[in-house]
Amino acid sequence: MIRFVIACVAVALVSLYTSAWSEELRELRVSAIPDENPTELMRIYTPFVEYLSRELGIPVKFYNVVDYAATVEGLAAKKLDLVWYGGFTFVQARRRTGNAIPLVSREEDLQFHSKFITRPDTGITTLADLKGRTFSFGSVSSTSGHLMPRYFLLQNGINPERDFATFSFSGAHDATALWVESGKVDAGALNEAVWGKLVERKKVDPNKVKVFWTTPPYIDYVWTVRGDLDRALVDKIAAAFIKLNYNTPADRALMDLQRTKRYVRVTTEQFKPAEEAAIAAGLLQ
Repeated sequence: MIRFVIACVAVALVSLYTSAWSEELRELRVSAIPDENPTELMRIYTPFVEYLSRELGIPVKFYNVVDYAATVEGLAAKKLDLVWYGGFTFVQARRRTGNAIPLVSREEDLQFHSKFITRPDTGITTLADLKGRTFSFGSVSSTSGHLMPRYFLLQNGINPERDFATFSFSGAHDATALWVESGKVDAGALNEAVWGKLVERKKVDPNKVKVFWTTPPYIDYVWTVRGDLDRALVDKIAAAFIKLNYNTPADRALMDLQRTKRYVRVTTEQFKPAEEAAIAAGLLQ
């Protein structure tokens, strides 16, 4: 009888939590910085929202956005609840909202890198060789496609405004790779995970495009929630990512979409270096 009563209470508590979440939001609205093309983003994140809907017991929907800034404004306006940010965009979201919460990162994001790429026929083999050449970053707000590449260029005595013939923003990592391969620019910088995926899926030809420099490590991507969400729901979202087990086939299929084998909890303090790098690079005051 005691076990039956305890079980009934547990069911009631779950129902209470689910009811409270449903009253606050009819669906959990998920988005991600558009660092790849919209079709690829839908391919990656649709299975994640389906998984989260099952785990949380509420509807979850993915929303594509037009640019990085839209994810920040969406979270601030309470039109988005959970967003996959780069480290720099998280810093911007935290500053904009005052209370955005970093939940989990891929283990790889704690030691992330950007790749500098060029074509073999450019003769570029070092950062110094970029002087007087054309160059492409990704999005203006991209951590791995702009902030950290710019920061490390400055650390190595290269100022894009002064030293490049011209530089531009492709808008996404895959676009940067294609711009370099096609000869639109001499070199570019992009996310190491996207570079690996492009090579693996034969979207770029490594005989036509090569990596000539890799940045030192830095912290990057993070799943982030609105700071005013119900704390029990926040904890449950985090737990849904942490419980994923790469040794389980269904979980592995999901984790392969984000090219990871493990998610880890993170704190706001861990992104302080990203904020400092943005300030040093002149992208934040």
